[in-house]
Amino acid sequence: MKVSERLYQTALPIWERYYTHPFIQGIADGTLPHEKFKFYMIQDHKYLMQYAKVFALGVIRATEESDMRMFGNLITATLDTENAVHQSYLEKFGITKDIINNTPMCLNNESYTNYMISIGFKGGLAEIAAALLACSWSYKLIGDYLASNYPDSKHHPFYANWVNTYTSENFRDCNDDMIAMCDRFTKNYTEEQIQALESIVKICSEYEYQFWDMAWMEGKNIFS
Repeated sequence: MKVSERLYQTALPIWERYYTHPFIQGIADGTLPHEKFKFYMIQDHKYLMQYAKVFALGVIRATEESDMRMFGNLITATLDTENAVHQSYLEKFGITKDIINNTPMCLNNESYTNYMISIGFKGGLAEIAAALLACSWSYKLIGDYLASNYPDSKHHPFYANWVNTYTSENFRDCNDDMIAMCDRFTKNYTEEQIQALESIVKICSEYEYQFWDMAWMEGKNIFS
C-alpha cells in the first residue's frame, strides 16, 4: 500500500464529516448566509497566505531542481488560481486590503497555520507534503461530493465560482501532484515515520473541521 493510501484511510473518517457540516450543506443547497461566507473568505484568504509559506519551505528543503520548481508552481497555483476566487468574492463584498489587514486571524486559523509552518521547519519534504495534503485533498473530496450530490451547486448564482474552483481539473491536477510527491518523498520511510505522517494528517484534518466550525459560527465560541 502506498503511503498516500494509508494517509487517505487515516483521514477519510474525519473528511467525511465535512460533507454534513452546516457550512458545506449551506453551499450545497445555496442557503448559506452571505455574512458567514464573507467571514470565511477573509479568514481563508489569510489562511492561504500562510499555506503558501509552507510550500515555500518545500522550496528551501528541496535538493532537486525539479522539486523546487514543483513547489514553486504550487505556490503560484495557491496565490494566482485558488486565491483568485477569494479575490472575486472579496470584491463583491467590498472588502479592501486594509479591512483584511486589520482583521485578526481567528484562534483556530492562527493555531492551524502555525502548526503547519512548524512542521515545515522541523520536518522534511514528506512531512511538509503530509501537512499540506489535509487541506488540498479534503477540498477535492468536497468538490466531488458537491458535484455528485448537488450538481446544481455548480450553477448557483453566488456560490458556483467557489464550487467550480474545487471541481476544476486544475485543482485536481495540483492535488494529484501533491499526492505523488508524498509517495515519492516517503519511498524509504520506516513504519514509525509513516505513523508520524498519519498523525500530522489527522491533526491537520481536525483543524480543517474546526475551520468549518469557525466559519459557521463566525469565530465565536469555537473552543468553548
